[in-house]
Amino acid sequence: MPFKTRYVFVVSMDVDPEKDALFNEVYDTEHIPELLKVPGVISVTRTKKQAAELAIGGRTVPVGEGEPGYIAFYEVESPDIPMSEAWAAASEKGRWAEQVRPYTHNRHHAMHEITISAP
Repeated sequence: MPFKTRYVFVVSMDVDPEKDALFNEVYDTEHIPELLKVPGVISVTRTKKQAAELAIGGRTVPVGEGEPGYIAFYEVESPDIPMSEAWAAASEKGRWAEQVRPYTHNRHHAMHEITISAP
């Protein structure tokens, strides 16, 4: 599915196994809806890593080792959206800040500019 905007803010992380159900519930029902209210946030797509292999150089290798298990792709109108006061406020609402964030680790954040989006 092609992106609808020029910029994608990518957030990836792992969560403590005993908090996985809470993580998914809060992320889907509270965290994403709050961030979608932020001006300039177009859409959010969330993914969960699956075991897979890649055929490369005449052999098969596992992929994703050491990479975070969850990734969220926030389509944003400009790269400064995650620095806005609205984003900061939305990130602290609900149970995310106190009941979920402390149990996340291997967190990565990156802003990407789309160079091509082909169907």
